[in-house]
Amino acid sequence: MTDGARIQACLELAGQALGRTAPNPMVGAIIVHEGEVIAQGWHAAPGQAHGEVAALSMIGGRAPGATMFVNLEPCCHSGRTPPCTDAIIAAGISRVVIGMVDPDCRMQGAGIRQLEDAGISVEVGVCEADCRALNHAYLSAKERGRPWVTVKAAITLDGRIADSTGASQWITSPEARAVGHRLRDEHDAVLVGAGTLRADNPSLNTRIDGGRDALPIVLDTELACPEDAKVLSAGRRPVIFYADDVQPRPGLSADTVAVSREVGGWLDLGAVFENLQGRGVHSVLVEGGGLVIRSLLDRAMVDRIELFIAGRVLVGGPGWVGGAPMALSDAPGFQIVRCDRLGPDIHIVLEQAPCSAES
Repeated sequence: MTDGARIQACLELAGQALGRTAPNPMVGAIIVHEGEVIAQGWHAAPGQAHGEVAALSMIGGRAPGATMFVNLEPCCHSGRTPPCTDAIIAAGISRVVIGMVDPDCRMQGAGIRQLEDAGISVEVGVCEADCRALNHAYLSAKERGRPWVTVKAAITLDGRIADSTGASQWITSPEARAVGHRLRDEHDAVLVGAGTLRADNPSLNTRIDGGRDALPIVLDTELACPEDAKVLSAGRRPVIFYADDVQPRPGLSADTVAVSREVGGWLDLGAVFENLQGRGVHSVLVEGGGLVIRSLLDRAMVDRIELFIAGRVLVGGPGWVGGAPMALSDAPGFQIVRCDRLGPDIHIVLEQAPCSAES
């Protein structure tokens, strides 16, 4: 089996922890001796063993003469767990194949150099594009200084999210809604604006078998959330409200953060995302409303769009993007990366250019 095939296997292992490792990356590792896989592991959650150490633990931490494959540069610093490089060197590994360099300021090749200084043969950059794609949220945080932002909307053929009376349950099918809940499971946080909170009273929890709740985020400029809002009681994680002027709100069981307004009255979304990143949030799923999405589009802060389109036409009601009309020359552009069918509905995934250090 080729080195590339082994790295692809590492990515499959790492992907089992999708949405569960932030602020750490997803990492899978495989140890091969004389052409046979003798151990494999992945990082399951913060505070637990990294992928390399998880693999080494399967063979008692000893693998003289073996090759380790790992999708990201092994760490050489101490945090909640010891350095992986120390464990690799102590195990007697003779060769390490790495998918990509870790852009964390404490790494950036330092782990690779430590392995090479210990006499280990190191190869870097195998299936790098695929490795970047898996850890796109982690890379966004480390290279761009903000979480990866995905916008999700369930719409009609004419782009409506509700009818003229505000009724929206349900535009799309159970199959589409199940995938929407899977997106919540895979993201670190799920965000809505105050308008969506009032109109839909969403729980923002994940209702699928084995799912976990993302961190609920509400942009509520006036901090006017009703005390009986479902989001305050439906989930197992605390709710964070971002508001212009945070005043004590007896009965509001949530974490409140003051954020200044920009010109035009919007909350400073850059400050919101900076605060979220400081909390270890690397991916945010935005579920509305239209003015929040428009604000993000205007600021080029939308990385991915997940549209669930039902075969209905309403000819009225709010659209999934709000605000004033745009000129064609000013319209933000996205490329379709996937399109599939979910029951009677269509699921379209669009993205900006792939995350990179230059973006």
